[in-house]
Amino acid sequence: MIPSGAFSRSRRFLTATAAAVTVTLAAFTLTDAAPARADDVVSIGVPEWSGLDVTGYSGPIPAREGQLIAQVPLDPSLTLPAASHAYRVQFSAKNQHGKMATSTGAVFLPRGKAPAGGWPVISWAHGTVGMADDCTPSAHPRSERDVKYLGHWLDQGYAVVAADYVGLGTPGLMAYLDGKTAAHAIVAATVSAHQLQLPAGAKLAKRWAIIGQSQGAAAALNGARYATEFSRGRGLDYRGVVATGIPANLEYLYEQMGPAVPPFKLPGSLNAYTAYILAGLNNARPDLHLTNALNAKGKQRLEMGRTLCYPILKQKLAGDDVRTWFSRPLQSVPGLSPAIHAYMLTPYKGYDRPIFLGQGLKDADVPAPSALSLYAQMKANNQPVTLHVYPTEDHSGTVLASMPDSTPWLARILR
Repeated sequence: MIPSGAFSRSRRFLTATAAAVTVTLAAFTLTDAAPARADDVVSIGVPEWSGLDVTGYSGPIPAREGQLIAQVPLDPSLTLPAASHAYRVQFSAKNQHGKMATSTGAVFLPRGKAPAGGWPVISWAHGTVGMADDCTPSAHPRSERDVKYLGHWLDQGYAVVAADYVGLGTPGLMAYLDGKTAAHAIVAATVSAHQLQLPAGAKLAKRWAIIGQSQGAAAALNGARYATEFSRGRGLDYRGVVATGIPANLEYLYEQMGPAVPPFKLPGSLNAYTAYILAGLNNARPDLHLTNALNAKGKQRLEMGRTLCYPILKQKLAGDDVRTWFSRPLQSVPGLSPAIHAYMLTPYKGYDRPIFLGQGLKDADVPAPSALSLYAQMKANNQPVTLHVYPTEDHSGTVLASMPDSTPWLARILR
């Protein structure tokens, strides 16, 4: 039985967290935030599938997660300069409906000779790109930031596995900010990478870690929470996680949305995130009929979330007002509150390996109270967590700014 005092303290803490996030969001509505370098530099346009277009895949799906289905060389226009070889892969992973599906991704190998036990693996969880197949990361060039960031890890002697998440470039809809479903893809991609046919002398080690940013930070932390469980029996050795720009505890804000909440306009970036969240939750839980709380405009915005990549959606929704999307409060939908909490949850306990959290104080896309509240929850639950704060960095800038801290940290846990 939970003591009433403990419940009261927990409720006050979470209420204060939601209020802090709301106030911080309000501070950025005046200017639509500083020119966001977040995820709006991702490439858009015609996807390059590298000869492996599985958007309409209808072939057999292995009954076990993490089984490699196909591999092809990644098109040269999509590789990383620091990589010696790169592949586009397809593998089995569970979707948001608990059914076995397929996902895709990319695998990059370092230059030089692999050490005796093989290259340790870093599994990269990408940030917001959109939900449509045309937004699939492995079918577009990486951003300048990610070329530098992922290239850094290759130069450190790590192989990089980069899952797209189920539904991006494969049948179905990607479940935006459904961290546990993304965790399945992260772990399954890493398991499947160890089944690749590699060049002579190339080998992947069993040791691996996860890194993620923004949407990918929530995915990475869910992956970390379930890595041991999801990879059990596959011979891997999970060591820890690095997460920056973490969208944690935002469900306490989003469940309150309606004709009067939030009491101000959001930046275009947050309007886009809202459309993606509503579209993802509606797809994952059609039984809720959450569109009953949306008016015609809101239903149109949900459809835009399903079909438009992030840079385009952010631009189209700049100056929009999410309050005008609702015909009644979202919480009036029966079962909405527990459903959105289960869908968006970033775990704050149950980790069995070290956690590195990085947060920029000038982050306008995922304001600092989000990550700081998660850190407080983790510390209260005696989790193996370390927090690094970057006072002058925004959402994207924190990724590269964290490298002087995360590089020795990862080297230590991957020894």
